[in-house]
Amino acid sequence: MSTVLYITAHPHDHQTSYSLAVGKEFIDAYREANPSDEVIYLDLYKQDVPAIDADVFSGWGKLQSGTAFDQLTDAEKAKVARLGELVDQFVAADKYVFVSPMWNFSFPPVLKAYVDSVAVAGKTFKYTENGPVGLLTSKKGLHIQASGGIYSEGPAAAMESGFSYLKKISLFFGIPSFEALFVEGMALTPDQAPAIKEKAIAKAKELASSF
Repeated sequence: MSTVLYITAHPHDHQTSYSLAVGKEFIDAYREANPSDEVIYLDLYKQDVPAIDADVFSGWGKLQSGTAFDQLTDAEKAKVARLGELVDQFVAADKYVFVSPMWNFSFPPVLKAYVDSVAVAGKTFKYTENGPVGLLTSKKGLHIQASGGIYSEGPAAAMESGFSYLKKISLFFGIPSFEALFVEGMALTPDQAPAIKEKAIAKAKELASSF
């Protein structure tokens, strides 16, 4: 049995979002193919994902210096504890599915905040005398990304920094397999948007059978 984190970063729902529509078909097909696996849904727009701010740095610093957790301020305790919950949940999972739109060549800022919350030394990677080493070597991931233009290939590919960033951070964490499913070109050819969506859904179902 595996645990899958299904992580979405979109303010809309699957009825209006291309990425969420394809993501829903993927995870539904995955659950059908893997009924004994646990799927945990994380809608980042509805989750408490603390930013790495002054309270967090202050709380971490106090803990590292030997201060007891209950001696932190209320703000420090709330944020540090929540960040700990998020990274522990991430480490405990076996598979990750990220679903997001492309915004300004990347993804919504709440997804970056989430990545920051799980990029923790000693949890997802460690420092060694030869540099950082990823600790999640038995995991796998997928990013489903929708965009109005085409960024998976051609001249615009150099500007894509959503999937490419998640791919880099997954390698940093030691995750050996991190795939992409691009849903793209709907704004370039609006008349083809339904066909693009259906093609992506078919690909999603295919990927779900082997993920």
